[in-house]
Amino acid sequence: MWNATDDSLLASMATGDPDAAKAFVRRFQRQVFGLAVAVLHGDAAGAEDVAQEAFVRAWRHAGNYDARRGSVATWLLTITRNLAIDALRVRRVDPVSPELFNAMELISSERRPDDAVVSQDDAARLRDAIAELPLEQRRALVLAAFFGQSAREISEAEQIPLGTAKTRIRTAMLRLRVALSDEREL
Repeated sequence: MWNATDDSLLASMATGDPDAAKAFVRRFQRQVFGLAVAVLHGDAAGAEDVAQEAFVRAWRHAGNYDARRGSVATWLLTITRNLAIDALRVRRVDPVSPELFNAMELISSERRPDDAVVSQDDAARLRDAIAELPLEQRRALVLAAFFGQSAREISEAEQIPLGTAKTRIRTAMLRLRVALSDEREL
């Protein structure tokens, strides 16, 4: 069984041969685990889960393998890659509802501890300038500047086109710059 070709090993595994399944796993376990670790940025525990699921799927779908579309290794590593990417997607933080931001009252006139670092006047001017922004621009700015989200993440969270998210961020920043520079000149 150990000297069988990849194709015949997979075909034997498809018929339910436990020795073929064992040999198949042993033959590809390092490649599958290595790819999973690479895609999951070094997460060994997550890579173990992905590798196990990849072998289960290979066993379940062994009868569907088509040698004309690629080698067994390519087929198995494609399954692994797709599962690892799916695992990364599951880890992403769920978008936060804009209503939650409004409920949090991020823009407040109360003195905060970080105001001690920045002069009181500058902090108040910045809060006032942000408060003057239209709601959509204010949300985009808060998501980008305070929560570190990219324009793509903001577009997905707000369910708006990517270009619109970029425009809202850029326009908010320009308005802040103008508002803060105008006040300094007074």
